[in-house]
Amino acid sequence: MRIRSLTARVLLLATLWSAAALVTIALVISALYRQGAERGFNNLLRAQLYNVINSVSIGDGESLSGTPELGDLRFSQPMTGWYWLVEPLSTFNAAPLGSTSLGIGELPVPSREEVPFDAQYERFYEMTDAFGNHLRVAETEVVLDNDGRAARFRVTGNLEVVEEDISFFSRRLYAALAVFGFGGLLVNGLAILYGLKPLERAKRALEKIRAGDAERIEGEYPREIEPLANEINALIDSNRRIVERARMQVGNLAHSLKTPIAVLLNEARVLAKPHSDLVASQAEAMQGQVSSYLNRARIAAQRESILARTEAEPVLERLVRVMRRLNPDMTFDLRIAPGLVFAMEQQDVEETVGNLLENAARFAVSRVAIAASPAEAPEAASDAARRDWIEVTVEDDGQGLEPDQIVEALKRGRRLDETKPGTGLGLSIVNEISSEYQGSFGLSRGAGGGLRARLVLPAVTRDTASGAFA
Repeated sequence: MRIRSLTARVLLLATLWSAAALVTIALVISALYRQGAERGFNNLLRAQLYNVINSVSIGDGESLSGTPELGDLRFSQPMTGWYWLVEPLSTFNAAPLGSTSLGIGELPVPSREEVPFDAQYERFYEMTDAFGNHLRVAETEVVLDNDGRAARFRVTGNLEVVEEDISFFSRRLYAALAVFGFGGLLVNGLAILYGLKPLERAKRALEKIRAGDAERIEGEYPREIEPLANEINALIDSNRRIVERARMQVGNLAHSLKTPIAVLLNEARVLAKPHSDLVASQAEAMQGQVSSYLNRARIAAQRESILARTEAEPVLERLVRVMRRLNPDMTFDLRIAPGLVFAMEQQDVEETVGNLLENAARFAVSRVAIAASPAEAPEAASDAARRDWIEVTVEDDGQGLEPDQIVEALKRGRRLDETKPGTGLGLSIVNEISSEYQGSFGLSRGAGGGLRARLVLPAVTRDTASGAFA
């Protein structure tokens, strides 16, 4: 599974590399120490062998005689695995001479083909005695007198001593390397966290930009991160210029079309019926169409802006105050969850919610209920995973609509009740604006039988851990 955290990646790679390096170092050092310990053991056996050679000679009666003083009590204790043994060769007949630890036992002799002598006419080999001791044997053959009589000299040592020494050293080595490895991993972790701190500062700077508290990434950053911060600032500046250019073009177009449409409406008033009604209705439809498409162009230009934010509570309260003044005989109930912030321009929030309030007030009997609260992401939202959403519901106590009537009501320019004022564009505009912001809009029958409009719009993402907007 792919690891998405840079810290985890670097720590994992550092841990794997450190583990492999420490294991390799441990094996190499253990092997070198074993070689040194075995070489030292061989030198000890060689020294003991020379001591035995210097202490043994041919005495009276052609027998071997001598009492080697090796300075090690293990050569006098039985079954220790530390033995010395002198055996006459075929040149004369004499009884073998051996250490007290060997007693009357014998040690097998490998052939010269199996273990050849070296240049110093010595050979070392391993064997197991009758007591199960694993032995290392140092052997040589020496001529004892001028008559050419010779004997085989052997000294053995118990390899358990070497293995215990190597095991003791290995345990200490592994413990030291383990402490070093854990300490190195801890130091690496702290170094990585310290090295990645500038990225955390850049993240907080971006959160401030999204929350509207800053317009650029400020501060000094390391050379590796500074180009990224500069590019983000350049992107923000470019985004701002695009938004401003689009707003200016929208304003210019609206201004250029405003006067011709106003002239058409004025001329329609002096025309004779039914021509005046026809021209007026078409001019009003033209005005609504122009307004709608201009709004869509403006929204498309600024939809991706990371600086668009509108606090829900003040704008909704202002809309409700206006509706209460326009409809003094009607009750408007407003419920808003605290801390909601739309990721939209204020003008778009006012146009969508305002159209819903006007429509509800037009068909309500006496009461309109408005509520705003956090919501789940719409299915069609492509960025649902990286933002929050706000649900706005407007419900009236009128007669409501049937499902087939709801479909007709959402069509552009369709008016189900010709006795009420309006152009039939309000709900269509709401639907288009919500779609441009990747939100959703729907109509249904409310709990009291009236029409319930549900609008889901993007919100500024709130960091749940800190409570700050991002």
